[in-house]
Amino acid sequence: MDEAHNNRTSLAKGAKDIAKEAKRHASKNLSKAVDRASDEYSTHRSYNRFQNEDEDEDNYNSYAQQDGRYADNAANDEDGASSDATEGHDDEDEIYEGEYQGVPAHNDGKQRDGQVALGQPVSDSLKSQKELENERQADEEELAQQYELIMQECGHGRFQWQLFFVLGLALMSDGVEVFVVGFVLPSAETDMCVPNSGAGWLGSIVYLGMMFGAFFWGGLSDKLGRKQCLLISMSVNGFFAFLSSFVQGYSMFLLCRMVSGFGIGGAVPIVFSYFAEVLAREKRGEHLSWLCMFWMIGGIYASAMAWAIIPHYGWSFSMGSAYQFHSWRVFVVVCALPCVSAVVALTFMPESPRFFLEMGKHDEAWMVLKQIHDTNMRARGEPERVFTVSTRRPPHHHPAHCCSIWLTFMKCFDYPVRDNTIKLAAVWFTLSFGFYGLSVWFPDVIKHLQADEYASRVKIHNSERIEDFTFNFTLENQIHRNGVFLNDRFISMKFKAVTFIDSSFLNCYFEDVSSVGSFFKNCTFVDSFFYNTDIDDSKLTNSRVINSSFHHNKTGCQMTFDDDYSAYWVYFVNFLGTLAVLPGNIVSALLMDKIGRLSMLGGSMVLSGISCFFLWFGTSESMMIFMLCLYNGLSISAWNSLDVVTTELYPTDRRGTGFGFCNAMCKLAAVLGNLIFGSLVGITKAIPILLASSVLVGGGLVGLRLPDTRANVLM
Repeated sequence: MDEAHNNRTSLAKGAKDIAKEAKRHASKNLSKAVDRASDEYSTHRSYNRFQNEDEDEDNYNSYAQQDGRYADNAANDEDGASSDATEGHDDEDEIYEGEYQGVPAHNDGKQRDGQVALGQPVSDSLKSQKELENERQADEEELAQQYELIMQECGHGRFQWQLFFVLGLALMSDGVEVFVVGFVLPSAETDMCVPNSGAGWLGSIVYLGMMFGAFFWGGLSDKLGRKQCLLISMSVNGFFAFLSSFVQGYSMFLLCRMVSGFGIGGAVPIVFSYFAEVLAREKRGEHLSWLCMFWMIGGIYASAMAWAIIPHYGWSFSMGSAYQFHSWRVFVVVCALPCVSAVVALTFMPESPRFFLEMGKHDEAWMVLKQIHDTNMRARGEPERVFTVSTRRPPHHHPAHCCSIWLTFMKCFDYPVRDNTIKLAAVWFTLSFGFYGLSVWFPDVIKHLQADEYASRVKIHNSERIEDFTFNFTLENQIHRNGVFLNDRFISMKFKAVTFIDSSFLNCYFEDVSSVGSFFKNCTFVDSFFYNTDIDDSKLTNSRVINSSFHHNKTGCQMTFDDDYSAYWVYFVNFLGTLAVLPGNIVSALLMDKIGRLSMLGGSMVLSGISCFFLWFGTSESMMIFMLCLYNGLSISAWNSLDVVTTELYPTDRRGTGFGFCNAMCKLAAVLGNLIFGSLVGITKAIPILLASSVLVGGGLVGLRLPDTRANVLM
């Protein structure tokens, strides 16, 4: 405990030095008492609490001891004294040349054990646990206040906007990953001949990978740093996403997408933690909300690319029958581009200075803060400050391993953040369960309505007899009962949703025939010849084949996207649903700091839950699409405000871990939502509507019980 307190005390001392350096350029004169103050800090283990530096201070008096602690009896003359470096110059139009002396060691001038020198504070060993905890909390509060002053001095400008677009690419990659799953699922499972029992695993396993990734990378970012962990996680995502487009087996494809999801799982918790730590308090809510728009942009990008690429079956090549590279694989490669771009751009950005401070790397933090300030000042045409780092203090070493990540995670359930962690987890789970559950249910309901309409237009042919005819065109959505086909030729044609029942094929010739959703039930083939077709036992149900032969049958499963209107329609619906969140994004960004995070969070979730009841009236495709857009538009404000609240509620030493845990709960809810809502499609409307409404309203009410973070500084 002594060592932890000493480290925290030294940490706050370093932040105090940095705060004074950042504030010092605002006055015309520099105090000559800096060295004397630094000597005092080095001699004593405690330091004076941060005083109001805006007051004019003319004198510097020594510290007096009160109950084992120091108190300022007179104001520090540090701001009032003159400096040779700045004497006679106006700081508003002159470059300030100062010197950062490093962070004084906390153990200089130690007393012997068992002794308390006059003027020295009481040893930590003589203090109670409560006193030490109070001092640690006071240190954290002081550090947060000082860092806030620093960020206000650095201003908001070019640096923040550069980081905004770089982190936006990473967040865009997360949005793309979510949509890629739904878009490639039908074509990937068809291309790889996945049986019905294996269908659906792709969606679930990717979310599982994202769940573990969010927890792991979020926790690791509190140990290794925001930038480094984000770089590694995005690299993992990009590599395995690219690799998944080339593997042929479904099991290997599942493995690659799971590892890819594990990588991208770290994007959301790290991106928001990273960006929040370079924003001043008055800018944080608005600009974190603007950052959320990149998730929407990722969805729009994925929808547009799917519409432009996947239905074009001709965009493919093959090497024999063993290797097939279809259009959906091209789509997977294209969707990896935002991730690659984010990795390249991120290499040019610095680490979070707030993380450096937390790790005790004060000099590194100071240099990053100088970079932020100078970048913003240059963009405004204002003079920069020039600093010389003359003393370097060894940083604290925090080992990054699984045990330390777990210990940091357990700290999220310590007072005073325990209740907030439980409430946040509940809100994340309920919002995600309703959102992802309905996101699966909406498209499936639309497909179900399309299938009903398609089935209503089926053409039925009974007892027909066709002789010596050549079929070289597509037969679609037909049922043939008790038909007789004599000496007919089926050449270079397709069967799409065609069913032959109790029909006979006598001396018929089949060449280059593809059949999608087509079956022969209780049919008889006599003296028939099949060449380069995909008609096999799976499509011959209770049928007899007499004196007939099959040659060079097509292997693999046939894609269904040639001239398929429904494929375009699915992507267009998702595009509209994603675009519908744009008004909600704009409103939440503009009002986040005005009406408050909690009002927006609770109100948005309650309104989203109420909007679910309008699904009773969704009896057509157009009505269901309208309901999808309305729901997405109302729920996006809840997502944005939840991201902001989660970032602001956790202190820096566990911000990534806490956010990662909440995001992991989000992905767990997505898996459960997919399974539960997906099983209810076509069965009943009542259960999905009531389930989604109840969890959303309940989560919104819990969200209203969270503490308001509008006025918070980042602890």
